[in-house]
Amino acid sequence: MSERIYIHEYIDIIGHQRARYMHHMTANWGPIGRAERHQLCFGVWGVLGSTGQWPQVVNMWEYESWDTLAANFEFEVAAPGLQDSSLSEWWAVAADLRSGGVDRILVAPDWSPSIGELCGADVDRAGYVHEHVRSIPGSAPTLLESLRSERIEPLERHGLSLVGAFRRAMALDDELIAIWSFADWSTWAQVERLYDTAPDHNGAGVAGWFRAPEIISCERILMADAPLSPLRIRRQPEVADRRPLSEL
Repeated sequence: MSERIYIHEYIDIIGHQRARYMHHMTANWGPIGRAERHQLCFGVWGVLGSTGQWPQVVNMWEYESWDTLAANFEFEVAAPGLQDSSLSEWWAVAADLRSGGVDRILVAPDWSPSIGELCGADVDRAGYVHEHVRSIPGSAPTLLESLRSERIEPLERHGLSLVGAFRRAMALDDELIAIWSFADWSTWAQVERLYDTAPDHNGAGVAGWFRAPEIISCERILMADAPLSPLRIRRQPEVADRRPLSEL
């Protein structure tokens, strides 16, 4: 198994501030996190409110190992207030854009692509399906392997590409998150139609996978890239990308 580790964040946005928040995370924070904490932006997405909580943003950050994540946390808690003092101005701005959120630490298997691999792939991504699967304790590694063997190829035939598959750490191996991209919205509609028909007609790799006895529930939401999300611009956000938030 790869040691690649991720922070996954559900962020609740205040009012009409989502565009400003997404820019603040990508252009204003991304270069700092990369330079000071060896943290790569994996993705920043807006959640389509009709499919989930609104207004909400999903962030993901990639670390090459547990040691890299530990160094990030050590850096973060060194200040007396458990907040990096060099980022006090950044935090003050962010506080006016978001009301809170929920974070998870995720672990990727070695076959789940890194952000570098994804940015280098010639794949069109109009939108994303984000699956949050809850399962019986201890079953996440087995379900990840069955996702690899039973779902990737069938979903690719229907037009969905794997962005990442992860199990939650610091828990009971009872949660998975999988993210898929699609090139156009009609492709998403065709796949969703498969989920919505009789299970016997969906095949083991589409809706049939969810009939595994280990799975308790799954929530699928739809997401779209922030303007400076790496999967959209095919690189990490840079300082040169910054704009005044008042322009957004």
